[in-house]
Amino acid sequence: MAIIAIVGRPNVGKSTLFNRISKSSRALVDDLPGLTRDRNYARASWDEKSFTIVDTGGFVSSDISIFDKGAREQIFHAVEQADILLFVADGRAGLHSEDSTLFDILRRASKPLFFSVNKIDGPEQQGRLADFYALGVQDIYPVSAAHGFGVGDLLSDIVKLIAEPAEQADEEAEAREIRISILGRPNVGKSTLVNRILGEPRVIVSPIAGTTRDAVDTPFERDNSKYLLIDTAGIRRKGKTREKLEKISIIKALQSIDKSHVCILLVDAAEGPADQDLHIAGYIQDRSRAFIIGVNKWDVFDSNPKSRKDFLEDLKWRFRFMPFAPILAFSALTGKGTQKVLPAVREVFAQYNSRISTGILNRALRESVGIHEPPMVRGRRLKFFYATQAATRPPTFVLFCNYPESIHFSYERFLVNRFRESFGLDKTPLKLVFRGRSQRDQKD
Repeated sequence: MAIIAIVGRPNVGKSTLFNRISKSSRALVDDLPGLTRDRNYARASWDEKSFTIVDTGGFVSSDISIFDKGAREQIFHAVEQADILLFVADGRAGLHSEDSTLFDILRRASKPLFFSVNKIDGPEQQGRLADFYALGVQDIYPVSAAHGFGVGDLLSDIVKLIAEPAEQADEEAEAREIRISILGRPNVGKSTLVNRILGEPRVIVSPIAGTTRDAVDTPFERDNSKYLLIDTAGIRRKGKTREKLEKISIIKALQSIDKSHVCILLVDAAEGPADQDLHIAGYIQDRSRAFIIGVNKWDVFDSNPKSRKDFLEDLKWRFRFMPFAPILAFSALTGKGTQKVLPAVREVFAQYNSRISTGILNRALRESVGIHEPPMVRGRRLKFFYATQAATRPPTFVLFCNYPESIHFSYERFLVNRFRESFGLDKTPLKLVFRGRSQRDQKD
């Protein structure tokens, strides 16, 4: 699939154009310059041709801050990876020296290059294009990313360079893609882990909390498996979240849980689990997502095995409400132990996606009832008639019985544990739904 990279200086509307083309709201948009720092990917299509669109941070040529340097490196990575480059300038601000600097760099890349001028809201404003012809550009596309003016004409010309028509999406391949969110408090090493897994500087890393602002998606393949890896902004507790931008970033991070299959919650080994880590786990539990606890900076315990053991015991106790979650310990900075992450993700996802045949399910239900007879309800014995699996992700089982509203949580927990043991579902959330007997059962 062709890759189209959107590039330009800060605050020219790249993320707005990215959202327009991808028909999404993936990229954060605000008047604050430099909002986007990392590359963000999305699939898009136009004129029956599919492609990948990439949003990048604003280009700043001078070394102002660690973030400007990091964003500039991410732009160069995007340019190198892209098949087609889409330059965006600001029609209201006019030609800027940074436009000239970046455009010269892009021309030297020797790739198809489209020049667009944003914030042109209609034909009557096309006079603003005159200054940009000084760059030696022959074709300039006036667009309004916010309102859609001119975007269709731009895309129609771009996709002419994509030779092959889009193939029908392989639904089975899409179903096999594992979507992974990396979550946690600020500065626990989420971006470092993402870069370590990908084997490249995919996202900006710094010791400054809040470096990652958006939820950054990266599709990749490894060991014949497809993944979508999502780096998220650090989630602070509500009382410490003051700025509008940070609040929006946290909302985006929480939204990433909804679109994920497996959530990896990073805990800082040096600081230990905090209440906020438990709150994030609660969000994951409420959305019934598969869950892995990643303990980063594990090398702090290299010289103290007892502290390591005490830490893990405390961690298991604190997360006892999600006992199925595997615990992985590693150092994202050095890479030690990180090779275990993707195999663990695949194992957890396989269980999360499990389907149990009706015959095997009902046999396990009968065996469970035989081991521990259901309690009496209103002077009559609680009876289970049959069970069926209603859904996967997570495995959800519907059990038909005579008094569904009277089942005590302790007996439900017993059945959950029995099903986990019977079906090998020890690393995934699991749901039981109790329903009254059907008319057919009553006649029987």
